[in-house]
Amino acid sequence: MVVAFAPIVGLLLGISSITVPWATLMLSVALYIVVPVIAAALVRHWVLGRGGDAALQVLLERLGPVSLCALLLTLVLLFGFQGRQIVDQPLIIAMLAVPIVIQVYFNAGVSYWLNRRLGVAHCVAGPSALIGASNFFELAVATAVGVFGVHSGAALATVVGVLVEVPVMLSVVRIVNASKPWYERRA
Repeated sequence: MVVAFAPIVGLLLGISSITVPWATLMLSVALYIVVPVIAAALVRHWVLGRGGDAALQVLLERLGPVSLCALLLTLVLLFGFQGRQIVDQPLIIAMLAVPIVIQVYFNAGVSYWLNRRLGVAHCVAGPSALIGASNFFELAVATAVGVFGVHSGAALATVVGVLVEVPVMLSVVRIVNASKPWYERRA
């Protein structure tokens, strides 16, 4: 993600004749990926150094509800800003949503199947399928809002992506968990 996001977005936007400065794309990657990863690594290193694995587990348990609340608040705000457009343009929303649904199920299915064929443990294959199917809309939302504004069509497209991807990914988790007996019965 760190290496490929900006070039891929630049290519796709270039094909669409949408101009976004490379500096803006790189700043988005730095602010929304690099800085949080570095901060998390430093905090993790600090906590492990002071209290070991037990302290890290305590911190993670405390942060779990906070991160869930932050995610929900972010979704509420995004949908609040884009709610009118979502309600007023159902055909546009469907045109954005259908390819995302197909792509997530297809990529998750291929990834999950390949993991099974390669003999990867189920506990690794499930997350692998999710990562393979993810569109990283959180970064796309941040970039679209930062570049085009919260009420833009670009922000709408990325918000629809989040709106669709979250429940679809949850259904992928359910499918992966339900298919564990099939997965472990190597063909």
